[in-house]
Amino acid sequence: MAESGSADIGVTGLAVMGRNLARNLARHGYRVALHNRTFERTRSLIAEHGHEGDFVPSESMAAFVASLRKPRAIIIMVKAGEPTDDVIGELVPLLESGDIVIDCGNAHFTDTRRREKDLRGRGLHFVGTGVSGGEEGALNGPSIMPGGSAESYRTLGPMFEAIAAKVDGTPCCVHVGPDGAGHFVKMVHNGIEYADMQLIAEAYDLLRAGTGADPAELAGTFRAWNSGDLESFLIEITADVLGHVDAATGKPFVDVVLDQAEQKGTGRWTVQNALDLGIPITGIAEATFARSLSGDARQREAARRTFGSDLGSWNGQPGRPSGTVPDPAAFTEDVRKALYASKVVAYAQGFDQIQAGSDEYGWNVDRGAMATIWRGGCIIRARFLDRIRAAYDAEPGLPSLLVAPYFAEAVSAGVASWRRVVADAAMAGVPAPAFSSSLAYYDGLRRERLPAALVQGLRDDFGAHTYHRVDRKGTFHTLWAGDRSEVSAS
Repeated sequence: MAESGSADIGVTGLAVMGRNLARNLARHGYRVALHNRTFERTRSLIAEHGHEGDFVPSESMAAFVASLRKPRAIIIMVKAGEPTDDVIGELVPLLESGDIVIDCGNAHFTDTRRREKDLRGRGLHFVGTGVSGGEEGALNGPSIMPGGSAESYRTLGPMFEAIAAKVDGTPCCVHVGPDGAGHFVKMVHNGIEYADMQLIAEAYDLLRAGTGADPAELAGTFRAWNSGDLESFLIEITADVLGHVDAATGKPFVDVVLDQAEQKGTGRWTVQNALDLGIPITGIAEATFARSLSGDARQREAARRTFGSDLGSWNGQPGRPSGTVPDPAAFTEDVRKALYASKVVAYAQGFDQIQAGSDEYGWNVDRGAMATIWRGGCIIRARFLDRIRAAYDAEPGLPSLLVAPYFAEAVSAGVASWRRVVADAAMAGVPAPAFSSSLAYYDGLRRERLPAALVQGLRDDFGAHTYHRVDRKGTFHTLWAGDRSEVSAS
C-alpha cells in the first residue's frame, strides 16, 4: 500500500471501462488510485492485473481521495445520469479548491454544463470527457475528447495524451473546449456512428437480397472494400461479423441474431439537439429511427400479415426475384459507391452540427482537430478522416464538407450509382432510409430553388407568418382573407 497523497490520478467505478482505463494509466507509469462501491471489484482488479503497474486500492471514498496527490484528479466511470450525480455528491465534500473531477462516461452535455458550473462555483474543475473505442480502446488507446477549463487540461493533458491512441505519432486527444464541449463532440461522434452502421447494414441487406450472396461471401466483399477508400474500423469488423459462424447451430452468426437493434440514447440526443440547433442531420436521424422501427416487433408482425414481405422487382423488371439482379458485379460496385457517398454526407452533417454547437455555446471547437483525434482509437476511425482534417486545415470556415474539392469529386463520381441503388431499393421493396435520405440531402443542397417557397406561402396564408421576396428587401404579408394585396410587415 502506497503512502497517503501519492497517487497521480484516481478512478472510481471499476466496471469494464473503468478498470481498463485504470490499467491503461498504470501501464504508462502512472500511480493509479482505485475505488469501487463494492470493494470486491477493486480486489479482483489487483489480483488479476496488479502486476501491470502501481495501483493504490481503497475501500472508502475518503481513503481514496486521501491517497491522491494535489491537485487531485479523479475519473468517474459510472452510469450516466443520477449515479454520476450521486458520486459527485459524495466526492465534493472531500475535495479542495483546484481539484479536478473527470466524468469519462457518456453523459448528456447539458448535464456536464450544469455540473461544470456548479463545481466551478465551489472552486473545483469539472471535466466532461468523451472516450471512444470501447473496452479494447480504453485499455490499449482510445480517442479522448476532454472539455473543461484550459487550466485543468494542463494537468490532465499529459496523462490523457500518453494513454490515447496514436496515429503518425500524434495522440488522439485534444482539449475540445470549455464546459460541455467534450461530451457534445462525443455525442455527435456517436450520432455519426449510428449513421455509419446503418449505411453498412443497408449495403449488406441490398447485396444479400439483390445478389443472393451468403454472409460468408459478403464478408469477402467487405474485406475487399476495407482495402480501398472505404477502409475503416466498422467496415473491418463488418467482415468479421459476417464471416462468423454460430457454434450452436452451424448457421451464419448474423442469421441467429434477433433483428431488433438497441440503443443507449446518444443517437436520440444527437437528433434532438440538431432539431434545437436547426441543423439537418438526416442520415443520423434516419439511422436512429431505423433502430426504433426494428425494435417494434408488434407493428412489424402486423404489417407483414397485412402486406406480406415479398420483394418487388430489381432494376425495374417485374418478376425478378431476390438474388437475380442482372449484373451482380455492377450492382455491388454501385452499392460500394453509394455507401461511400452516403458516408461522406453523414460525416458532413455531423461536422456541421459540431460547428453549430460550438457557435451556440461559444466553444470555439476546431473541426480539423476533431478529425485528427478520430483517426485512431474511436469507433468511427476511417481512412478518409485524414482527408477531412486536410479540408478543414485548408479552409477552417468550410461551409460544408461536401464542397471541399476531394469530397466534391468523390461524391460526384458516385452520384449515378447512388441514384441507381436508391431506385433499385425502392423498386425491390428493400428499405434503405439512410441511403435515400442522404441522397435527398445532397439534392436539396444543390437545388437552385426548393419548394420551401410554397411552404412559406402556406404559412403566411393560414397563420400570417410572413415571407421574404427574391426581388426586394423586407418582410411581407398577403391579405389572403381580404383583397389579396401585399402589405409590408417589416
